[in-house]
Amino acid sequence: MPPAVFVLALLSAVASAASTIFIRQGLRHSTPYAGFWINLVVGIVTLWTGVLLTEGFGHLSLKGAALFALAGLIGTTGGRLLRFVSIEQVGASIASALINLNPLVSTGLAILLLGERVTLPILAGTIVIVLGTTSLSIGGFRLGVRPGQLVLPILSAVCFGVVAILRKSGLAHTGPVLGSAINASTAFIAFTTFLLASGHGSEMRCRDRRSLAHFIAAGVAENAGVFLTVVALGLGTVSVVTPLTATGPIFVLLLSFAFLRGIERLTARIVLGTILIVLGVYLITALAGR
Repeated sequence: MPPAVFVLALLSAVASAASTIFIRQGLRHSTPYAGFWINLVVGIVTLWTGVLLTEGFGHLSLKGAALFALAGLIGTTGGRLLRFVSIEQVGASIASALINLNPLVSTGLAILLLGERVTLPILAGTIVIVLGTTSLSIGGFRLGVRPGQLVLPILSAVCFGVVAILRKSGLAHTGPVLGSAINASTAFIAFTTFLLASGHGSEMRCRDRRSLAHFIAAGVAENAGVFLTVVALGLGTVSVVTPLTATGPIFVLLLSFAFLRGIERLTARIVLGTILIVLGVYLITALAGR
């Protein structure tokens, strides 16, 4: 396996972490709705440009398009919007760590729906994740985070976990770049319709230039992370790439120390909980088949 696989996967984790930090900065002077809508605009422009420059429309089927469209409604509209709200409500570090639970959801669904077996690493990883989540929750409570607020990033993780199964099925019928473009476009249409129908059309304007710049940067970083993951998966194996990209919350912690001082407080329990969750995800994704 070429060394570039490890570099690309870790760079993807760094890009995802940077996106989280940019979102947190943008939310200081704007709203989750505005940030999410701008994120979607950046996404569809980037992805459709990628479609035209790479695979084109050659590998497209109605079933594949439907699966990616459904993934857009559940994962991008539901999961990513909840991610924005979670970052605003509980902070970047806690939100990032709890949203990182999505491989646990994917594995659980694979066991229930696809008949995959439970292995010792899956069981051990689940226990470690529960311990990490408990530590993270206690640390959050001491900072004034209410239990109900922690539901938001967990729901986001559930959405991302469900969408992993849909995307895996969709890739059998449609190319990854085209599928991702359909995914993002469906989310954009659905969320724009929601904003207009609910009287929140003004949220499609970000009046604060600093927040606009941060949201655009978040969209670029997020899509760069997705692209790096796809390239890494093309060169390496899922069992190597997925655990490395799941280290994103660790980089969020490091970047928070550098860029979110005075905005977020990090405690020993939050740091410990984040590390345990990343370790649990590693056990599930890297060692599950052993």
